[in-house]
Parts: sequence; C-alpha cells; structure tokens
Amino acid sequence: MSSEPANASLAALPGHLYVVSTPIGNLADLTERARAILGSADIVACEDTRTTGALLGRLGLRRELVSYHEHNEAEAAERLAGAIASGRSVALATDAGTPGLSDPGFRVVRACRRRGIPVVPIPGPVAFAAVLSASGLPTNGFLFAGFLAPKASARLAFLGRHREFEYTIALYESCHRIAKAMDDIVAALGPERVVCVAKEVSKVHETFWVGAAGEVRDSLAKANLKGEFTLLIAPADYRL
Repeated sequence: MSSEPANASLAALPGHLYVVSTPIGNLADLTERARAILGSADIVACEDTRTTGALLGRLGLRRELVSYHEHNEAEAAERLAGAIASGRSVALATDAGTPGLSDPGFRVVRACRRRGIPVVPIPGPVAFAAVLSASGLPTNGFLFAGFLAPKASARLAFLGRHREFEYTIALYESCHRIAKAMDDIVAALGPERVVCVAKEVSKVHETFWVGAAGEVRDSLAKANLKGEFTLLIAPADYRL
C-alpha cells in the first residue's frame, strides 16, 4: 500500500502512522508539517508523555497521548498498529529528534508494515546529521552506530574493529561517559585521530570541539560536561 502523495493535505489521514521528527533543542526547528500532524492526529504516541505534552502545550495543542517507550514497546506497537488498522491516525514522536534512531520507533513501524498500513515520515532534526554537516569531517559516507557500550572492554572492542573504517563514524554518548569514551578512543585509535565532539546541539550552550583526539580529550577535561553529546570519528588517514 502506498503512502499519501507529497502534495496532500497537511492534516493527518485516517489509518496512517506518521513518524514525526521533533526539535532536539530549538523549538523553531519544528517544521510546519510536523506541527500540523501533531495537531491533527487522533493519537500522539510518545516516549515520555510529560516531555511531549510540554511540547504540545507550548504549541497550544491538546491531543490524546499514549506512552510508547523501550519498556512497553513490544506490546504498545501491536496495540497502536491495531488502532491504526481500525481507522485512527497516529503520530509517533520521541523526546527529541527522529523516532527509531537510538530511540523507540522501530517496532511500531514494523508492525504497521506487516499489516500494509501506510507509514509516512515527517522529516526534521537529527543530531548526528546536524553535527556531521558542521564538523568538517568527511561526509561522503558514514556509519551511525548509536550509543557506545557502557563497558570499557566492549567500547575498545568496537573501536578496534573499526580502526581502519573508511568512512566517518557517528555516535551518541552520555555526559557520564564522554570522558571515558575519549580515553578509549585515544587508547585504541591514537591521540592524532581526528574527532568532533558536539554538546547540546541547537541549544543555548551548543559547543563543538574538533581536532586530534588527544587535544579534544584534554579540552573536555576542563569543560562543563553537562548535556547531550554527539561524537564523530574520522577515517584513519584524514587530517584537518
């Protein structure tokens, strides 16, 4: 079954799932189409009803909110797909960015595809894509690998396997592990490996560190590490 044509009404159509990208920081990044879908869908399925509820409140919108997160995803996916099959429209949103990219979303999309239900992407902010575009690292190809493993041994194993990877590697990391991740990159890939670390993209305290891994690690040791981080690793032969 095909999805709606590009010139269709901005309003959500019955029996459709909309995968809606929401701002990763700056509310002005919300597209007109995303706002229209969030404001017209019968149900807004979201990672945290408080976060998405606050977003809708700032937009002056009131919709039925349904919790859809990593702990209830399997059951909720089938329930939502059933609701859509019965004719309701659902907008799927995450706390920030694009659903399904290191956030819940895959299972409900799969459930809808299995039933032949139209799934419509509403494009918008993606943190790693924004950082990649502004980093100065190669963009001809990349591997997005989500979050690094919490254990040092697993992180080092991943880095070792990708030591000679020919494209840029894009990762997310928490404020609690970014310093350890940089230690591991220096240990596994060397202090001269070019990296980009970005904090709080599109927010007030947005900061980029780009350069040799050893130098970036030293800069981070002096910085306020509160916030969300995106980490890029350049190919081994790349130099700024």
